[in-house]
Amino acid sequence: MGMNDMNLLGEQSRRHFLKTSALLGLTAASASTMIGRAFAQEAVKKGGTLKIGMRGGSTTDTLNPTTYSNAVPLLVGYAIMNGLIEIDEKGVPRPELFESWEIGAGGTEWVFNVRKGVSFHNGKAMTADDILYSLSLHTGKDSKSAIAGSLSHIKEVTKLDTHQVKITLSAPDVDLHYALSDYHILVVPEGFSDWGNPVGTGAFKLESFDPGVRCVLVNAGNYWKDGRGNVERIEITVVNDIVQRMNALVAGQVDVINDVDKRAVDLFKAAPGIELVQAPGGWHTIMAMQSDVAPFNNADFRLALKYACDREQILSALFNGFGRVGNDQPIPVSDPFFNSELPQRAFDLDKAKFHLQKSGLADSKIVLSASDAAYVGAVDMSVLFQASAGKAGIQVDVKKEPHDGFWSNVWLKAPFCTSYWAGRASATDMLASAYRSGANWNETHWKSESFDKMLDAARAEVDEGKRKQLIWDMQAMLSEEGGALIPVFSDWLDAHRSHVKGHTPHSQFDLANGRLCEKVWLDA
Repeated sequence: MGMNDMNLLGEQSRRHFLKTSALLGLTAASASTMIGRAFAQEAVKKGGTLKIGMRGGSTTDTLNPTTYSNAVPLLVGYAIMNGLIEIDEKGVPRPELFESWEIGAGGTEWVFNVRKGVSFHNGKAMTADDILYSLSLHTGKDSKSAIAGSLSHIKEVTKLDTHQVKITLSAPDVDLHYALSDYHILVVPEGFSDWGNPVGTGAFKLESFDPGVRCVLVNAGNYWKDGRGNVERIEITVVNDIVQRMNALVAGQVDVINDVDKRAVDLFKAAPGIELVQAPGGWHTIMAMQSDVAPFNNADFRLALKYACDREQILSALFNGFGRVGNDQPIPVSDPFFNSELPQRAFDLDKAKFHLQKSGLADSKIVLSASDAAYVGAVDMSVLFQASAGKAGIQVDVKKEPHDGFWSNVWLKAPFCTSYWAGRASATDMLASAYRSGANWNETHWKSESFDKMLDAARAEVDEGKRKQLIWDMQAMLSEEGGALIPVFSDWLDAHRSHVKGHTPHSQFDLANGRLCEKVWLDA
């Protein structure tokens, strides 16, 4: 399933859907019926209990939005709270708690109109004061938020009146509205800090949350979004083991799962009433080298590792072809600013050996910290890489890390580590989140003054041609010099039982971009 079969807007083409259906043992007729069901306008029904089995939960999870690095808190966060801007299935920014906006001529001042008539679960009316407070959690030099780096150019957020705010930037940014759609930016009442029991304006209230185990949500009533917030109760169970998760769906113990094992999709063919939800997008696996830590601070050594990676083998063996090979830069082919002229790095043992010798570090023995907490198959990928790197004379030890606590105890700490990124709504946001000097989630410790200047220039540039060139140059720089070894971009693949409606593909994240809870309804 190569690039040519993908509809790059995140919706399956009929041809690709039928190809996937063939994998599942479905006939063309039954596949057509599924397409019809998926896209027909059906009357939304209210009520019922939705049971979700999820990968992406840990005992170290919290519901403080500044900390989200796992799929379960993200989903629960969007159920309880609302964001400022929503990215739709086409990748277009849509109003949420920000009802409308306009950008000043210089690109450094934005004015946002705050939606009126929205109340928190505690009855308090939502106003600009709540927006200012919620944004303050992610801005300023002392913020520990995962996205503080992306928002470091916010100089001031001021209240113009009860339902209008102005954001002043230290540098122009024509993509600010994309950055403000980030899943960490959720709105709570002014001064709120009780993250064990969040209060929001979302469709659901929290009944219970046992981190890494289970979460129960109940409908808050009178949701302000028409057609959303339909089910009465949601029970989320953390099922990190992929076999158990898929078996739970087949047995009817859960209605929805995320992260279907792409190597085992045909196991669903004998199970009636199960539908896949697939979307290509920005999700990519990464082996992150901290580029300021020996031996990874040597550019030739990093290149040796990149050439020693058999990307096609990883795509085929671990992702069953559901995706495309990566090129050591984080912008996906679905992004309008993807560098389509950057030569694809191939598996090349001669070049790997050349750069290894040139580095003067041929005797180095490195440890790759790996855990399936990052994604299913991360350990297997590491073992495949260990084998291919070994053929180039590079000694790699794979250290299998515990699933629980991986994001708190290993990621951002180990100098060579498996990880993943879901992608971001805009290329500049992706580059700022992971590669700007000093960004909280800069896992490769990439620090380049020229890169930062190009990023600032791209954010300020209104001429699309000039902007494109800057973003292309940053991709080329990361691919050649950066500490990110990115073998594969993989499709999102969820599954649900056929009575679940409104679970649509989204290129940005699984489970309807984390908004499954408010979007679905049950035809039961």
